[in-house]
Amino acid sequence: MRSLKPWLRITDLRQELDRLFDRVFEPRSDEFPATGDWVPRLDLSETMDALVLKMEVPGMDAKDVQISLQESLLTVKGERKQEKEETGEHYHQVERSYGAFTRSVRLPIGVDGSKVNATFKNGLLVVTMPKTPAAKGFTIPVKPE
Repeated sequence: MRSLKPWLRITDLRQELDRLFDRVFEPRSDEFPATGDWVPRLDLSETMDALVLKMEVPGMDAKDVQISLQESLLTVKGERKQEKEETGEHYHQVERSYGAFTRSVRLPIGVDGSKVNATFKNGLLVVTMPKTPAAKGFTIPVKPE
């Protein structure tokens, strides 16, 4: 009977597409929303020995940024202060953001918190987090019999 009414399959197709889009656009449970007046961009990458977080925080100094690591949750907080307005200066356009921010990232693997290193240069924060020995994994040789 279905083969005589092919338009009935469109409903099945639509339901399947709805399920697909719901899964693609649903918020991930391992992500934390950024909070604050602005949101700095970041990249989290993995090398053989470490996780590396790079965050753009232009117009800030190292003293304006705080980093904490609790288990597998890395949190970066900071505040970009607005420059003082000079008298007689009138703005025609304002696009730069100021104020406090908080970004938290759940780390995908274990890191050694005692060896985390953070550097700050030219508005780029780089946090290098060495992997734990267990997270690095190991190769098991296969022996012929």
